[in-house]
Amino acid sequence: MTTVPNSITVTRAELFRRTIRRSALVSAENAFIDCRTPGSESKLNYAIIGSGVSETEQFINLDVPHGYQLGGASMPPGVNNSLHMHFTAEVFIVAAGTFRFRWGRSQIDGEYVGGVGDIISIPTWVFRGFTNVGGEDNFIFTILGGDETGGLIWEPNVLRQAEGHGLHLTVANHLIDTIAGDVLTQDTELVAPMTKDQVAGMRSVSVDDMRARVTTNDDRRFSEAALLCNVVPGGRTRLALIIGYGMSEDRAQEPRVHNPHGFTVAALRADHAEGMLLHRHDESQVLIVVSGEWLVTLNEPADVPVEVRLGPDDTLSVPPRAWRSIVNVSQTPDAEIVVINGGDGRNHLEWHCDVAEAAREAGVGLDANGYLASWSLIKHSMATTSPAN
Repeated sequence: MTTVPNSITVTRAELFRRTIRRSALVSAENAFIDCRTPGSESKLNYAIIGSGVSETEQFINLDVPHGYQLGGASMPPGVNNSLHMHFTAEVFIVAAGTFRFRWGRSQIDGEYVGGVGDIISIPTWVFRGFTNVGGEDNFIFTILGGDETGGLIWEPNVLRQAEGHGLHLTVANHLIDTIAGDVLTQDTELVAPMTKDQVAGMRSVSVDDMRARVTTNDDRRFSEAALLCNVVPGGRTRLALIIGYGMSEDRAQEPRVHNPHGFTVAALRADHAEGMLLHRHDESQVLIVVSGEWLVTLNEPADVPVEVRLGPDDTLSVPPRAWRSIVNVSQTPDAEIVVINGGDGRNHLEWHCDVAEAAREAGVGLDANGYLASWSLIKHSMATTSPAN
């Protein structure tokens, strides 16, 4: 067996670099301008993939462009993340604890209390904030759209309150801390608070509209026919589309959230010894383990396979065009992993020729649009396609 053209080989060192354990995350307490405002202090922020919208220098676990970024946050009970807005998509994944999310202008439009497993997409150009209402054990992942996010804009009162605690934000998205000895000169151009008219002109989002952008565990709609490998032993999985169409090969499956984010989000579940068999695609991919233990193997069998075991809250970045398989190796039934893929469109999977052949023997193939179909009905139309399809 030879390596398929345009594939890449991931070394063991590169796999190690792209594996981010929950225990390896490094927090920053002063990443944002509200870090001294009473009620908003003692927050811990994490830059997991990319720098996000941090206003200070902080440790980044993996500084590799993906087309999106991954961060995290935790905070003591009762502490707030102050109102602010983003230019690019922001999605929260509640990994532990309970958070009250709020959004709106000077008057809050609504609130939603999110628990473990909830995935919340807040629209751009809308003020948002959140509060830990669930105790000491709490953590949320945050996905941001774009390699360059443009920073953020704070609700005007947040900037005014921070100024009273010696903190100022420059137009270059840099935090100046006069209490720590930073010098604020006349030449320093600071971010001006939004005017009342600008705030009044911001969009309003109803509670019902926001609820439609929340995906709870009960909201997930899993398809058992979403992937070609489902008909092959060891490849039985269930896939739920959360944001965007992603990598589903079920023509009837639709995501809960449709609008462009710059990335797609899906939940993949499998029982013991089942998962996604060997495949690849053109987009960057990030895997976040929700439950169980998963074995991820990269590269073709004829090459030099490398593998890593991932546990809850561990993260792995898989480069584009790398062959990969993902298997639940725990005894946890219905173990779940969140899959983030780059791009707003469908991620057309290329299955390894061995997987594609086994699927055809089971009577299933992919039609010209990349969806599952009876092989007996489509084989005449696929005569000129690659064996990998």
